[in-house]
Amino acid sequence: MCFFLNIASPLTLSEIRSMLPSGLTADLAPAAERARLSRLHPSARTVAQLLVGACSCDLVRARQESSLDDEREHRGRYQRRKLPRSQIIRELERHRRGPVPRPEPADGWRNALAAFVAEHARNAGPTLYLLEFLPHDHSASSAAAPVRRSVAEVRAAGDTWLREGQPVVVS
Repeated sequence: MCFFLNIASPLTLSEIRSMLPSGLTADLAPAAERARLSRLHPSARTVAQLLVGACSCDLVRARQESSLDDEREHRGRYQRRKLPRSQIIRELERHRRGPVPRPEPADGWRNALAAFVAEHARNAGPTLYLLEFLPHDHSASSAAAPVRRSVAEVRAAGDTWLREGQPVVVS
């Protein structure tokens, strides 16, 4: 259970990967996510997850130097869901996966993500983005209708253009 940023794009996975800044990767989303997001954005050819390490947490919040402080929000969510200790440990290990110290673009992940979104919109046209803390209740997030944002709004909004559980189409 970490944050995952999904992209539903008219481009192929290879084309998406070719535009990514260093340190950011894209992998196909799980089949259920691909089907669900393709229904929300029918022009999508590819549904993938944008990752730094094994999750998308770095794209939406800065990592804390102390792993205890960094994982506090995650632990709270896990406890509210009453996950067994063994699963909490597995989830935290995934969140920790990746190089230490983590590479970060000079102007930060949020700006690098905004630049990628702008470049992607220029090349591919309207694209859907969805930030979620997984696993989740699919029925709650699948009901949300996508909101539309322009590239200028994404660049100006910093990190507020992405809201957990709210699909956003950027064009």
